[in-house]
Amino acid sequence: MIASDHHGEPLNRNAVPFCSAKVPGFSKQWAHSAPMVYEELLIRDMEQRDAKIISDEETAQGWQQTIEKYEMRLQHQAEGKCIALVAEYLGNPAGYVHVYPSPDVGAFANQGCPEIVDFGVLVKYRRKGIGSKLMDVAEQIASAYSDVVSLGVGLHCGYGNAQRMYVMRGYIPDGTGVWYGDKICEPNAMCRNDDDLILYLSKKLR
Repeated sequence: MIASDHHGEPLNRNAVPFCSAKVPGFSKQWAHSAPMVYEELLIRDMEQRDAKIISDEETAQGWQQTIEKYEMRLQHQAEGKCIALVAEYLGNPAGYVHVYPSPDVGAFANQGCPEIVDFGVLVKYRRKGIGSKLMDVAEQIASAYSDVVSLGVGLHCGYGNAQRMYVMRGYIPDGTGVWYGDKICEPNAMCRNDDDLILYLSKKLR
């Protein structure tokens, strides 16, 4: 269950609802708040040690993964660009999600609309409600900035669970069509059905 972590070139899209930024510096406020506890689940800020644990676990389950991606998210968190969260299940990192309050690339670039990026739950921890709770928290964070939240999701079968989850949570396509390699995939264009082929979605939070 992984949301795409891809972005693309800015696009002027009149059909997308305007997203008004509300709370500058919210990432700093979140970074100093207490972790959220839900019975056997703890949601907290991502830490340096999580990068290796998660990347090793994803490699073990057959995913092509490197630690550099998570180190980049940690760097973005340190710079105040994103809120990077980890879900611990019985003390073990089990999932993660990142919220970029003001993305500067992608279908929702420079519109004041937060983007949920790179969301996933390790296979052995699925069907325990961890993904839903991570999304609840991510949307709660996004709501401090805007009435609308966005994300991108891959289109191949590996993203099937995520696609279904987003639809059930009320996300709808943004109207720009399919993106590939950080650009809109124009009609009749050739593309490969890999992790770079994505669809952007949005959801009204209130």
